[in-house]
Amino acid sequence: MEPSAHVDTFARDHLPPQSQWPEFLLDNPDVHYPARFNCATELLDGTIAAGHRDRPAIWSDVDGVPHATTYGELLERVNRTAHVLVDELGLRPGNRVLLRGPNTLQMAVACLAALKAGLVVVPTMPLLRAKELKQIVDKAEIAAALCDARLADEIARCRDPQDEYFCEGLRQVCFFHDDAPDSLDTLAAALPAQSAQFDACDTASDDVCLIAFTSGTTGAPKGCMHFHRDVLAMCDLFPRHVLKPSADDVFCGTPPLAFTFGLGGLLCFPLRVGASTVLIEKLTPETLLQTVERFHATVMFTAPTFYRQMAALVPRFDTSSLRKTVSAGEALPDSTRDLWRNASGIEMIDGIGGTELIHIFISSAGADVRPHAIGRAVPGYVVCAVDDAMQPLPPGQIGKLAVRGPTGCRYLADERQTKFARDGWNLPGDAVYLDEDGYVFYQARADDMIVSSGYNISGPEVESVLMQHAAVAECGVVGAPDETRGQIVKAFIVLRPGFDASDALVAELQAFVKQTVAPYKYPRVIVFTDTLPRTETGKLKRFALRTM
Repeated sequence: MEPSAHVDTFARDHLPPQSQWPEFLLDNPDVHYPARFNCATELLDGTIAAGHRDRPAIWSDVDGVPHATTYGELLERVNRTAHVLVDELGLRPGNRVLLRGPNTLQMAVACLAALKAGLVVVPTMPLLRAKELKQIVDKAEIAAALCDARLADEIARCRDPQDEYFCEGLRQVCFFHDDAPDSLDTLAAALPAQSAQFDACDTASDDVCLIAFTSGTTGAPKGCMHFHRDVLAMCDLFPRHVLKPSADDVFCGTPPLAFTFGLGGLLCFPLRVGASTVLIEKLTPETLLQTVERFHATVMFTAPTFYRQMAALVPRFDTSSLRKTVSAGEALPDSTRDLWRNASGIEMIDGIGGTELIHIFISSAGADVRPHAIGRAVPGYVVCAVDDAMQPLPPGQIGKLAVRGPTGCRYLADERQTKFARDGWNLPGDAVYLDEDGYVFYQARADDMIVSSGYNISGPEVESVLMQHAAVAECGVVGAPDETRGQIVKAFIVLRPGFDASDALVAELQAFVKQTVAPYKYPRVIVFTDTLPRTETGKLKRFALRTM
């Protein structure tokens, strides 16, 4: 590895042994980076050097009026904020800094400034509570936090010695989105004019810059450690080969910047090509479409649930600017893809990625989309299906998804490293099969396959069928224990307005599934519910369904 710029060597010291790393495919012109660079400098200063200084970088909603922050203005704010981090707060390269905030200009500035100063950014979801924050702070040994002032309550508990979630090592918190004298915003604005310049930390390409904790919903959180080169690689593979954005694009969407799906899609991807992004917090399906109309957005990132809910609302808004829509976060049902295409005229770009690999590694767009498939390996990555002995399986045979590429899993001091990375491959935990052309067909999470009377049944496949019925608004399918069959298929269904739960409707839905797919896949138990449990990133909490 290249000599580190970090004074605080915690991150590099706590990488897993290189013998436990997956194989990294770096012999690729797309990811040939110099031995030393800072990803924030490449994304911001480099884009300005390419001629984009006066173009909009980040759009915000200010009192109901669209407001653009140009690349030049963004650079000045980032540089001033970096000076505060280094000169006022005394942070040093390699220190971990907790980032806590919704999708706002201030959150983006704080993230870029911390990266430029050579800090290790640890972004967190706005809805996390003190209990969850303590797990992250303690595991990453975080001494400083940058927090939106409106989220002060939970971080205050972590600073209270009398609270059960007190974090002894968290020595300072600086708030942004705040006009207090000691806020990040006020301190940065008060600096002298020369503070608009900041010499970025001379980081190595393989210095850790990001610890992204997984959005999973069970067990202790896993911190995924990514290098400066990984941040650029996520910008130079899926976007370059599949999304193909230009400087004229306007990005929008719902994933939090604290989630790598959002960090890439709503910040790093647009900055890499000189495009602009709309950062608005707390979007609903209706206000996301309104955002497209008001800001003339051309590229959208969100989860399948939002696309399904937006489809019926499309006629109410002018979405003529929208060119590309990306779905990730959970499986995209065929019915949702069809519904969105019929409503918007846009063929969905489906993708599968993961926090461990930082972003999307399987996808297809436009004419390359194949029915029922997620897509193919993004150029730069290699994928296959393997059996329990890690042997590649032939086309059509279901196995565990295995991935190699320029990014991959390096957990922060976690014994689960050897489960995710085996024999040089990353194992994201998905059950898939590939066809002869390398298209990947998702079946389920590997631990979500339902085995009933010896049959392997994909819960998402049954969900996709049920979603085609006029009565079904949302559904989740899991396996339930059964003495005779081992497991049975159990469906939780949210009904559309105008439909009432009844035994007759249960029988109708069961018959509908039997008529559409193999009869053994039908849900033997159907539960009607008002809502389905989901994570903040939109993923269905299947484990929660199993306990309902």
